[in-house]
Amino acid sequence: MSITPPALLPGLAAAPAAPVSAAGAVQAFRRSTREGEETRALERLAREPSITRAMEQFRRAVERAPDAAAALRDPRVREVVLTALGLPDALDQGGLAARALLADPKSPESLLARLSDRRWRAAAEALNLHDRGIAALRDPEVQARLADGLRRARWREELEAEAPGLGDAILFRERAARARSAYEVLGDPVLRRVVTTALGLPVQIAVQSVEAQARAVTARLDIARLQDPKEVARLAERYLLARSSEAHPASAGLPGLAPLRRLV
Repeated sequence: MSITPPALLPGLAAAPAAPVSAAGAVQAFRRSTREGEETRALERLAREPSITRAMEQFRRAVERAPDAAAALRDPRVREVVLTALGLPDALDQGGLAARALLADPKSPESLLARLSDRRWRAAAEALNLHDRGIAALRDPEVQARLADGLRRARWREELEAEAPGLGDAILFRERAARARSAYEVLGDPVLRRVVTTALGLPVQIAVQSVEAQARAVTARLDIARLQDPKEVARLAERYLLARSSEAHPASAGLPGLAPLRRLV
């Protein structure tokens, strides 16, 4: 299974990942999760001109927009919002983005209740456009959170350029504890990629019903283990080993790596 993350804002795309060994991928993950590493990266990216320009264009666009719906039709606004809130793969889905982000997260009848991708609900709740409208997009605090989201997305792209899957592994580490069921794992593309790959589930599982997919996950993993940072790190490293072995079949299981207990 080959996974190539979408490029971010123009000028932010990182170079393609160079081949890296299994040991190198795991070492990169451990280095990236050391205390202070993320803070240093985000401080450096706070001076990134491309992010500064993107936010300036965003602010001008939302000031001119008469309402939130009109603002979301502007690709400069939509690109910042979707990238910062973890939905860069939806940049070409303008209609869906507007309907989902303007929907009421509290309503069981809204579009959000019917979408299997849980990221849309999280994004709608973060922005609260249903209640606040364009005022939310003009709010300096919301804009600061979006700028922070862009920096984090840029950092993950840099990590992905360092080792395939490293950006996913870092995001999995941040999000894993929020998943309380197999359905929540399957409803988040990053959690889904990491967990199914780490568990050795075949790509073809996607053609099965969501109930069958959930059973396949829970048969191999106690979801409660996602509350344990050590277990989350083990799954992330197993994912990186699997991603590395796609490019380097002979590199899997290199001496010097601590053995990871199989979950299947």
